[in-house]
Amino acid sequence: MDDMTQASSPAPKPKARPRPQVMRLTEAAATRILELTRRGDSEIVGLRVGVKNGGCAGQSYTVEYAHEIRPTDEVVEDKGVKILVDPKAVLFLLGTEMDYKVDKMSAQFVFNNPNQTGACGCGESVQLTPAKIDG
Repeated sequence: MDDMTQASSPAPKPKARPRPQVMRLTEAAATRILELTRRGDSEIVGLRVGVKNGGCAGQSYTVEYAHEIRPTDEVVEDKGVKILVDPKAVLFLLGTEMDYKVDKMSAQFVFNNPNQTGACGCGESVQLTPAKIDG
């Protein structure tokens, strides 16, 4: 048999690049999420996080109770709690750290987002650009 008649074996598949975690939580955020989900009146599986259009800077973060995991949710499990990320927000939130801050006048979740390019003066809305994914 010569080289031309031998069946060639398929090339090995390239290994898939590990998928990055969309968000991570600080200890303070995880503790607060655990408190909120435990005291809810009904079954709460985690917090749903997203981005919506609006506000003087153009966009704002959304946080709400999640009573179910939707098939399209990006599920992030960190420090014993679940964050469900709206699929339309994934590229805007990639690499974000979610924190929980308490001061004299407020207590709120804070997003330390590398994709944030600006914010309004009142702190209620932000400007975000989608994360660039390497090809």
